[in-house]
Amino acid sequence: MTARLFLDDPYLTRAKATVMAHTPEGGIVVDRSVFYPTGGGQPGDSGHITWAAGRAEIMTTVKGEGESIALIPGDGAALPPVGQEIEQVLDWERRHRHMRVHTGLHLLSVVIPLPVTGGSIGTEKGRLDFNMPEAPEDKPGIEAALNALVARDLAVTEGWISDDDLRANPGLVKTMSVAPPMGAGRVRLIRIGTDADQVDLQPCGGTHVRSSAEIGALRIGKIEKKGRQNRRVYMHLAD
Repeated sequence: MTARLFLDDPYLTRAKATVMAHTPEGGIVVDRSVFYPTGGGQPGDSGHITWAAGRAEIMTTVKGEGESIALIPGDGAALPPVGQEIEQVLDWERRHRHMRVHTGLHLLSVVIPLPVTGGSIGTEKGRLDFNMPEAPEDKPGIEAALNALVARDLAVTEGWISDDDLRANPGLVKTMSVAPPMGAGRVRLIRIGTDADQVDLQPCGGTHVRSSAEIGALRIGKIEKKGRQNRRVYMHLAD
């Protein structure tokens, strides 16, 4: 099992780890990871690692067998030996943009309160697919409502709910196509706002910014038809 340091502190940019194994594909399995692995629509982190005898660029990060995480180096890179201590250094600018987009998409699901059928996150934009037979008529209104939530500087915090309590509260799950990870006894929740100012609460295993204001200005892009019942809504970072 790999300890997920990015869940304890998504702002952690470097950390030491020990190489536990190499995958057949050339991945580096570590005992603790500052790198987020691809999942939930969020890309795997990149950066680099160093050790006593070398350095390797990390192109992406993936989930391995069981609860392990594997760092994927560039083609032809030398691999640190099993048992070697390494230092992980995150490409923070890329990760932070993923965090801003990811948190912004949570707010988009507030502004458009319809079931979500898919989504993805990038450094410049993200998108959500909604169970929405007709395209919304007031795109400027959606954008204005989204930026109003950003400007409220709402705190973004995490909590946990038991598997049984989540089953008893199915309304917390907004996604139709991807079920939250269950089976470990509890599921992570991301809350935006507190007490009377709470605007969103949903299961999520990704990384997020500390407050909505940190997202920055957002822009609604294309709204595409994806099948009879689905509309794809793109959201862009204004910068």
